[in-house]
Amino acid sequence: MINKFVCQQGMRVLRSLEVLKLGVVNYLDALKLQEKLVLDRKSHRICDTLLSLQHPPTYTVGKRRTVHNLLIPQSELEQIGAELHYTQRGGDITFHGPHQAILYPIISLRDMGIGARSYVEKMELTMIEMAAQYGVKACPGLAGETGVWVGERKIGAIGVRISNGITSHGLAFNIDPDLSYFRHIVPCGIADKEVTSLRRETDSVLPPEEIIQEQLVSCFARIFGYDNLIWKEDASVVTDGTE
Repeated sequence: MINKFVCQQGMRVLRSLEVLKLGVVNYLDALKLQEKLVLDRKSHRICDTLLSLQHPPTYTVGKRRTVHNLLIPQSELEQIGAELHYTQRGGDITFHGPHQAILYPIISLRDMGIGARSYVEKMELTMIEMAAQYGVKACPGLAGETGVWVGERKIGAIGVRISNGITSHGLAFNIDPDLSYFRHIVPCGIADKEVTSLRRETDSVLPPEEIIQEQLVSCFARIFGYDNLIWKEDASVVTDGTE
């Protein structure tokens, strides 16, 4: 029997990924959407889904609550136009902001047949492949250094949550964010290392950011083995029309 999320071509099952292009989204709104989609994915009401978006300036702290890596008083965050939110994802403190491509996968690792370590490695490969398209050689960090690096400079962060085999949160790839925001934290808890961006590391002329975000989605789909991408411009079809 073939459900509505897959189709067959000969003897091979084609895997579909629904991609929601959301533009700039407030962090808490994106978090609420993720929570709903995780429940929908657990109950098989939706197929694997990927949120592609950006956030206003936002610092987030993972479940280890390492807020000591925020280097300015929380009372001063409003002065620099940033918010702080606590989350249940793994990883340390990080920054999200404009000109940073963010992907939040809501996918079933059990259906895919992979574990948490393999999942994170594939997320790293997604950003490594993305950087390579612009002539930038990136690689995973050393032990204890999460994310993706160009030499000693971090270009992409990863922080995930897995609940009953369903993922949420995800990755953030620096296209051309205001890197001064990273001076107010110990990024991902790793001191004495710089943060960089695709703009800084490439000699290539960058296309519009929407194109780069679509390229990042395509890298993700290839590495995770999706055959069919279903693009949607907003979340209303999921939040309002889930059956």
